[in-house]
Amino acid sequence: MRTLRYCAGFLLFISSISVLAEKLPNADKVLAQAETQAGEQQKAVLLVFGASWCKYCHLFEKFLGAPEIEPIFAKHFVIAHVGVYEELGKHPELNHPGSDKLVKEFGDADVGGLPFIVFLDAKGQMIINSNRPIEKKVGGENIGYPSAPEEIDWFMVMIRKAAPMLSEAESETVERWLRKAAA
Repeated sequence: MRTLRYCAGFLLFISSISVLAEKLPNADKVLAQAETQAGEQQKAVLLVFGASWCKYCHLFEKFLGAPEIEPIFAKHFVIAHVGVYEELGKHPELNHPGSDKLVKEFGDADVGGLPFIVFLDAKGQMIINSNRPIEKKVGGENIGYPSAPEEIDWFMVMIRKAAPMLSEAESETVERWLRKAAA
């Protein structure tokens, strides 16, 4: 009887994982939908690779959702989220299928930290990513959630490049929020 309960529990667990995995679209599909929307709205794409276990990913989400920040990003970007590296948190079922390939394509050759942020045009061409140039380090270093002064500086370079129509007031609002949060 006990063996039967374990087997039933295991089957239920496996089926719930497969149902969850079926609900997560392929990473390429997430990106394609964002590109379509960005083209229709004449915006850039902000592609965020993150994981459920990642503290800095949650901080980045808090930043994007802040009342003074959300309208700025909604005006200039279509935001797409892709789950990646979830096996490190022991939940590989939360990875979007194909996310490992896509994150490497955009410049995260190894787990250089999360979130990994990529700005793209509406055709999917990378404008810039969160790999801040570092002397003697090919490919730079991922800033993740920008909290150190040099990370905030790079993030501001990123958004100004990705959204050339960003006003000075919008730029100042973003930078002020990040610097205050870092203090």
